[in-house]
Amino acid sequence: MVLYFTGTGNSRYLARRIAEGLEMPLYDLNAYIKAGDTAPVQTGRDVVLVTPTYAWRIPRVVSGWLGKTALTGAERIWFVMDCGSEIGNAAGYNRQLAAQKHLHYMGTAQIIMPENYIAMFNAPQKEQARSIVEQAEPELQKVLTRLKAGQEFPPPRENLYDRLMSGPVNPVFYRFFVKADAFRATDACIGCGKCVELCPLNNIRLENGRPVWGKNCTHCMACICYCHKEAIEYGKKSRGKPRYHFEALEKKQDV
Repeated sequence: MVLYFTGTGNSRYLARRIAEGLEMPLYDLNAYIKAGDTAPVQTGRDVVLVTPTYAWRIPRVVSGWLGKTALTGAERIWFVMDCGSEIGNAAGYNRQLAAQKHLHYMGTAQIIMPENYIAMFNAPQKEQARSIVEQAEPELQKVLTRLKAGQEFPPPRENLYDRLMSGPVNPVFYRFFVKADAFRATDACIGCGKCVELCPLNNIRLENGRPVWGKNCTHCMACICYCHKEAIEYGKKSRGKPRYHFEALEKKQDV
């Protein structure tokens, strides 16, 4: 089974490609995390987990869900992580997670995809994003080849910098940067509720037709990047930046 969590669509795209290539069922973790559903999942022997990279590891919401949820029948697990630049030493923590689940760790693969974290970085324009996705194809094919053969992924880079970022920096990053305080709706907001619908942690509610953010945020960027009115800002950090979500790349270009 292929499990995935996504913020703005990169991981969903990769997971669908992998599931199609392996002829495996696809399991959307966003829906189950949002519903608080931790009932056992019948996965079969092999599990492929596809996630974005948050603070140089898999998202805490995903590792937390896995810690509470039995993967019935699972014996082996592969991790596929997409990122804007690097995953640090996420593989080391994925190995620990696999051990906690009593699963044979089959490795971690990194695939570079378009950046979406506009709370800190710039997202690419559409044409640049399409180019990044095209450049990811060879790595995706390598991942599929190893998965089809039941082979382990080769070990990713692991140096002092990687261990630092995934180790002590990760909790510091979550504590001081992963907050919803700076999100706000502008006058362009029409109160459609799309942000409420997409938030995987039910951290957004509408008050008087405008979104209000709570304290339980994972910085997935779904609310700000999927708002079709671009009516959400993250303080001053998101001003003037392109909003990125994968589905926009699949739309036909204007003639």
